[in-house]
Amino acid sequence: MARQFFDNLDLTILHSLTTNARTPYLEIAREYGVSGAAVHQRVQRLLQNKVIIGSECLVDPETVGLNVIAYLGVCLLPDTDIDPIVEALEAIPEVTECHIVGGRFDLMVKLYAHDNKHLYDLIKNRIRTLPVTSTETMMSFTQVLRRPIPISND
Repeated sequence: MARQFFDNLDLTILHSLTTNARTPYLEIAREYGVSGAAVHQRVQRLLQNKVIIGSECLVDPETVGLNVIAYLGVCLLPDTDIDPIVEALEAIPEVTECHIVGGRFDLMVKLYAHDNKHLYDLIKNRIRTLPVTSTETMMSFTQVLRRPIPISND
């Protein structure tokens, strides 16, 4: 998608919602001195133009028993069609992200597991059964930074 350009109200809305997706439209409207309807219309346009592609509710994985976070570098067999692999990974509930990447891996996969045995079973019985030549597992000990992309109206 081509780069889009935004006015100060668009940038204010994007900044507010990336800081806290639950910010009420009326609160944003008051900050900028416009009506709540104006903010609502702008958000709808940003959604239609796929500038805003969703919002999320973040759950602490440990509170639901997912104590292991791993990143898996995946190398595919030569000439393998990636689409069926991505569909197979999408069918694994513990896989939360999958990126097609350049470099030594073809895919980078983020997944959650209850424990190391569960992680091993996922890799051995669900991922290594796909047409892959190798995988490399990187464990996350703790997440030290998570933030939205920077939005400012400078």
